[in-house]
Amino acid sequence: MENNSGMRQWLDDLQLSHPLVIAGPCSAETEEQVLDIAKQLKDSKVSIYRAGVWKPRTRPGNFEGVGAIGLGWLQKAKAETGLLMGVEVANASHVKLALEHDIDVLWIGARTTVNPFAVQEIADALEGTDKIVLIKNPVNPDLALWLGGVERIYNAGIRKLGVVHRGFSTYEKTKYRNIPEWQIAIELHDRYPDLPIICDPSHITGKRDMIQKVSQQALDLSYDGLMIETHNNPEKAWSDAAQQVTPDVLKEILENLVLREKTNETDSFNSDLEAYRLRIDEYDTKIMDALGKRMRIADDIGVLKKENNVVVLQNKRWNEVRQRMLVMGKEKGLSEDFIQRLFKAVHQESISHQERVINK
Repeated sequence: MENNSGMRQWLDDLQLSHPLVIAGPCSAETEEQVLDIAKQLKDSKVSIYRAGVWKPRTRPGNFEGVGAIGLGWLQKAKAETGLLMGVEVANASHVKLALEHDIDVLWIGARTTVNPFAVQEIADALEGTDKIVLIKNPVNPDLALWLGGVERIYNAGIRKLGVVHRGFSTYEKTKYRNIPEWQIAIELHDRYPDLPIICDPSHITGKRDMIQKVSQQALDLSYDGLMIETHNNPEKAWSDAAQQVTPDVLKEILENLVLREKTNETDSFNSDLEAYRLRIDEYDTKIMDALGKRMRIADDIGVLKKENNVVVLQNKRWNEVRQRMLVMGKEKGLSEDFIQRLFKAVHQESISHQERVINK
């Protein structure tokens, strides 16, 4: 799939003077609820109204959506507000029903993106349409799966494409519901810079009081828009209550966002930036040199363990190192999340070095 400016054309056609905003309830619950929220969002920065009518749930017994009847409610909301309407689709049947109800935007959810068979089925059902299609990142941090989803839809002739970054699941408990792993989204954007990228801070955070901060982070990383779950009574929402905001809070969030310039062409800015970058390059070189020396010591430890028939993994030692680095990192203004991820990677590389020595 080559870079194609046509993928961004649909976003340009909206002629927005601000980032794209997609908002609405996690789930369409009743016709009254859908219409009330849509009317409250009508005169705002929201361009696309979202509501899930089919809800994939981890375990049976939870609310799984109202089904196709909700599409009729969205049609009515569009007629009364003029907002574009969007729903999640997970199979060809969903696509068929959404097209029959003239839904404008169809997005493929994280649980579906992980399944190439399901994505291909959706791609085949979409062939020949001119709808906007958004592909959420897969649940697990796998860039190839995300790219594969985009490419399958593109190969079906769909050019009004975009991606939604909603974070990735992890077995570890963090302050996020789904850890952002910003670098994965940045790498995707590097591959296809013409592909609009939208952040879903609701699913990344899982908490309404964190949405403002993550939304700002996304815009600071040049994201094209936001998808924020919005409910007229979040506390009583039938799904994902903790991460939804009211229409008034949404408007406040959007008003408080700082929009930054893509770049600055002044000589003083570029001169100062280049000086800072040179300093960063120097430190990056020192970091790589230190890591190389550290791994050579890991090789020596591998030899010692092999000679004495000792296992590679020493949990007590690893926990001591991790705790010491967390304390040191905090003193130096580094986040706990960063230190955890950094030293897990360093530790795993050390284990790999020792295993190569032991099994040589």
